[in-house]
Amino acid sequence: MPVQYKILEFITSAFKPEKERTIESIKRRQSAKRLRKQAKKYVSDGFLMLLGVLSAGFGLQAFIIPNKFIDGGVMGISLLTNSQIEEIPLSFFIIVFNIPFLLLGYRQISKVFSLKSIIAITALAIAVAVIPYPIITSDKVLVAVFGGFFLGAGIGLTIRGGGVIDGTEVLAIYLSRRFSLSVGDFILIFNIMIFSVAAYLLTLEVALYSILTYLSASKTIDFFLEGIEEYTGVTIISTHSQQIMHMIQNKMGRGLTVYTGRKGFGKSGISNQEVDIIFTVITRLEINRLTSEITRIDPRAFIVMQSIKDTRGGMVKKIQLKEK
Repeated sequence: MPVQYKILEFITSAFKPEKERTIESIKRRQSAKRLRKQAKKYVSDGFLMLLGVLSAGFGLQAFIIPNKFIDGGVMGISLLTNSQIEEIPLSFFIIVFNIPFLLLGYRQISKVFSLKSIIAITALAIAVAVIPYPIITSDKVLVAVFGGFFLGAGIGLTIRGGGVIDGTEVLAIYLSRRFSLSVGDFILIFNIMIFSVAAYLLTLEVALYSILTYLSASKTIDFFLEGIEEYTGVTIISTHSQQIMHMIQNKMGRGLTVYTGRKGFGKSGISNQEVDIIFTVITRLEINRLTSEITRIDPRAFIVMQSIKDTRGGMVKKIQLKEK
């Protein structure tokens, strides 16, 4: 480019409106921020899925497979089939039996979910076939408890990463949309069938220990998905809402949301009085303190509580707010 054109471009940019340059720079920064956030999310998901695969492989190879136990779901079908056809490796069955559920997940959930699940299941098959996990114990109770724990941890971490290594839940979600039963009901029926077949093909004792393995894995999955802190949503209806709001914010350091509503029918009969309805999220360890503080302010307050499996955004962690 000739020098005069470079000089002209420089002069033009120098006299460019400050507002326009600011908007462009803001858009660039926002775009870069979104890319960094997306990249960070992919790295975090990949790390969780890797930990999940390694944990599930350890549970299978170090505990479950050497002792001929099985689990529920598609993994249970894979283990049961492998126990009858030992010439074919377990890795083959893990991939083959999950293919229909991955295709179903592609149609019912999303392409990204299906892709992540394919990667996770393939990685688990490779880990089971290649990594030389040591055999930890042959004690049946320890095998059932800790084998289920590590397998459940692997499934839970993989779900946290956005994929699955067992397609049972995908099938249950699909069927629950077509029938009146819930996802949990379908999973229960599915596993009853698997353990019944296991009792027939293996032994009743192995089937019972396998049920214990499944229960251990199931509780571990809940632990990893719901976290250590089990949150509880609390709705409070009181004529002393301002005092209760102040207590929640400044004594307990919790965020809250306020709805405007009207009283209906209660102990005092029909009422049309306007009232602020408070909603907050606390941990189960704080329930007793919150109810005690509310009772101290208004013994007649109406309190409703419900379990919350997970939260996103907002102010959930305990933070001490400054007084204004």
